Amino acid sequence: MNLTSNDVIHALINVAILWMLTTPHEFAHAWVATKLGDDTPLLEGRVTLHPLAHIDWIGTTLLPFISTLLTGGFIGWGKPVNTNVSKLRWGLNGLLLVAIAGPAMNILFAIVLIAISAATAQVFTALSEFATQAAKLSVYLAVFNMIPVPPLDGSKILVALRFPPFLYNELARFGFILLLLAYQFTNLSYWIAGTSMTITSMLYRLVPGASLSIVIPL
Repeated sequence: MNLTSNDVIHALINVAILWMLTTPHEFAHAWVATKLGDDTPLLEGRVTLHPLAHIDWIGTTLLPFISTLLTGGFIGWGKPVNTNVSKLRWGLNGLLLVAIAGPAMNILFAIVLIAISAATAQVFTALSEFATQAAKLSVYLAVFNMIPVPPLDGSKILVALRFPPFLYNELARFGFILLLLAYQFTNLSYWIAGTSMTITSMLYRLVPGASLSIVIPL
């Protein structure tokens, strides 16, 4: 594999964008959990928009850099928000709401970024392209996080659906390895990229003046 300086710069930009996107994503988890009666995120300092409260140095920095650089795909996540199901209103159903809050925030944030991209397309091209890249990556993260493999948000959906605890625990032990293998030996990264691109295109149609021609690849 012949890596260029542009490849490294592109990977670094993806990491910088991920830092920006991780903060509202994890904050959404913490905020919803708190609203549902669980004070665990508040006690652990997670109900904040300070980025360092939500950064996982492997999942938010090292892994996304390497995956972008070597595979062309993208794997990344923030520091998981701890919740106590026994404190959550509606129990496991409350956990489901907490789980989907992060990806939902990614979609909402993508719409804001698309609006910024559209507003600056003619006057500040660099910012417009950055906002477009960030919007696409935000949607990508929403789709990626719905994969039902720990430590991703989709795994909490399994818990909410009463997935057998012992099977979930076994899955959690090897979740990280399973994700890496899936990216390396299956078409998972292409499916996620294609699905996120479709959703991004739909979001662009919601924003007046947004142009699909400025959507750039990951």
